[in-house]
Amino acid sequence: MRINREDIERVAQLAALKVDEDTLATTTEQIGKILEYVSQLSALVDAAGPSDQVSSVWLGTDRPQAPRPDDVAPPDLHRPLEHFAPALRERLFLVPRLAMMEDE
Repeated sequence: MRINREDIERVAQLAALKVDEDTLATTTEQIGKILEYVSQLSALVDAAGPSDQVSSVWLGTDRPQAPRPDDVAPPDLHRPLEHFAPALRERLFLVPRLAMMEDE
């Protein structure tokens, strides 16, 4: 499998990574070598016989999962404060006192 500059830029965009122009050629070459190695491993596994039974045991399913769409979306970081702490008063976290500090 051949990988090119546009592929690396697309993956970097999806992963929200910045790839410098200076390192783009080196990164493309290194990822190409990794993909070549993975294809060699895949050929070995295919030569060993069908692996559908093994995959279904590992994944707990008889069917492979459909790939998700390549959508760039900001992370969902908004959660209510109650998600982080069970006790709140006036939107402040209530922290229980430690027994060793009861004398203070």
